[in-house]
Amino acid sequence: MMKKALAFFSRKKAHRPFKEYYAQWIDSLNSNLLPLLRRAMLSSSPSNLTTHVEMIHHHFQAYYEALDIAACNDVAQLLYPEWRNSLEKPFLWLGDFHPYIFTNLLRSFLDDDDDDDIDDGDHEIEETWSFCDTPWQILMAWKNPSETLMARIEQIECAMRLMVPSLVARVRNAQSGLFDQVAADGGLFEGNREGAKSVIEKVVMGQMDEMLGVFLDANRLRKSVLAEIIGEMNVYQAALFLEGLAQFFVGFRDHELLGEFERCRIPIS
Repeated sequence: MMKKALAFFSRKKAHRPFKEYYAQWIDSLNSNLLPLLRRAMLSSSPSNLTTHVEMIHHHFQAYYEALDIAACNDVAQLLYPEWRNSLEKPFLWLGDFHPYIFTNLLRSFLDDDDDDDIDDGDHEIEETWSFCDTPWQILMAWKNPSETLMARIEQIECAMRLMVPSLVARVRNAQSGLFDQVAADGGLFEGNREGAKSVIEKVVMGQMDEMLGVFLDANRLRKSVLAEIIGEMNVYQAALFLEGLAQFFVGFRDHELLGEFERCRIPIS
């Protein structure tokens, strides 16, 4: 009901559907920025790598800023995005990918480092060829991460464990408030369709304002978590992290992977 109500009463429509912006944003990330970052990761110039790390980070921040603008035009297109594909939808939370993907990705690098400590010789031989052209700083980026970084990760994760449930509760309260108000106020105009419609529209528009506020706060959380994580890393760690994050976003738009997923899905009866 909330989905249909928000879509029906949305008055301000974005001049450009966000799905068009997103398609171009993904294409720029995949075709331009990610290859440039990978090339810089193989170079011996820290300043060149820093430039491309900043370029990708700015690309993500620009994306979240664009999300804010699109939400202010029509929050329904983001909270209930029919244009998202079936691979993306399970990972969405309040209009975009869950901020836990940032910390989970970061933890994966730490887990990989632990696994490397117990790798056998055969594994090392198999991957030696891929190390030949990779700078030593990249190879060792996640060996023995600093205590400062580890402590900051814990702080970020702790803050998210407090903020995520709070935002979810606000959504739940907004939905519950919508149902309660429509039931209470709409009943006053029983038999008067125009009067009931006017009241319901007013109630829904009020709830849309609340949902917009929740979305903007969720997006602010995404932006700040990403910025804080990048700010605590050295340039080599940041390069590997942003490469993985970019691959995550781009991977969901892989037509071959999406087609395989669609063919393997089991319908729920």
